[in-house]
Amino acid sequence: MNKRDYYEVLGVDKNASEAEIKSAFRKLAKKYHPDVCKEADGAEKFKEAQEAYAVLSNASERAKYDKYGHSAFNNNGQSGFGGGAGYDFSGFDFSSIFDDLFGGNDFGSFNFGGMGGFGSSRGRSRSRRGNDLVYNLKIDFLDSAYGTTKDITIDVVDNCPECNGEGGFDKTTCPDCKGAGTVNTEARTIIGTIMTKTSCKTCNGTGYVFAKTCSECRGKGKIKQRKTYSVEVPKGINTGEQIRMSGKGEAGVGGAPNGDLYIEFTVKEHPLYRREDSDLYLELPVTLTDLVLGTSKSINTIDGLIDLKIPASSQPGDTLRVRGKGIANVHTGRPGDLYIILKLVLPNKLTRTQKELFSELAKTELDDNEAFRKFEKLNKN
Repeated sequence: MNKRDYYEVLGVDKNASEAEIKSAFRKLAKKYHPDVCKEADGAEKFKEAQEAYAVLSNASERAKYDKYGHSAFNNNGQSGFGGGAGYDFSGFDFSSIFDDLFGGNDFGSFNFGGMGGFGSSRGRSRSRRGNDLVYNLKIDFLDSAYGTTKDITIDVVDNCPECNGEGGFDKTTCPDCKGAGTVNTEARTIIGTIMTKTSCKTCNGTGYVFAKTCSECRGKGKIKQRKTYSVEVPKGINTGEQIRMSGKGEAGVGGAPNGDLYIEFTVKEHPLYRREDSDLYLELPVTLTDLVLGTSKSINTIDGLIDLKIPASSQPGDTLRVRGKGIANVHTGRPGDLYIILKLVLPNKLTRTQKELFSELAKTELDDNEAFRKFEKLNKN
């Protein structure tokens, strides 16, 4: 039977990169793996994908195939996947490939028609770093400005203190796998014998069992514990930013280190200040006379009181900048600036005296203000 083009098998272009070839094989291997695929021709497609990947993932073999096609492997006297002459795959190490592709999942090893093992040959359960945790900490605005210390309490999956994370007592070698952590099963199909090596169910791949199961963790070796940690809130931290507490996450497996705890901050809003990065914005209510005549205002910044001078003839919406009175940058420590926006507030009611004064002022405003004179001139045309 004629073999399909290897690029067609993987569904990639002839100019496909190594990463694209690997990704295509990953999808096919997971789809047609004999342990998960129930399709009648699944094992054959899996074998076909392995063959294509073995050639196209090797730069020198791929070059031969691109030049001569399948005939490049017809003269080496070895038996190929299809039962006829072809490329010698017996020395190809699929175990490292499956270790990489499936990230430690136990898909077993395979022997098609006595051709040698393909797939991953798993032994005892591997060590695995503990999971990371994320905790959202809400803090007041001024706590973010000054920095502080907060205590948090969280539930963490940690090693059982009763059995030190073992899961039991009086450890002995597993009687079923003899300490290997895996067992072999064999099945005959129309394409040959399929030998599968899977994790031992008796010991869950560890290679050992216990005479007595730990009653505290019920054999899991892990238990959820409530822990309290002291969190140093950095000066200048902002909403969405994180700090990492190394080793404060969940316990690792097989002696691997704990994961980390990430503290993500949410900073509450302030009734007066609005923050943009390290700068602060403040709306300052002012009267008409404050703007026209100028004045001085006492402003309470996060660093204390300052005297703010408002120049005469200021306009509503003008912004005054006070350098260095913002919030410190959490990375550099340099403070931002404070921007004060002048917000005109008019009186809701006028006294008789105020009305008379405004009436007198109105008689001179058009004559004295160039902007008004310019608008009136244009408005008449």
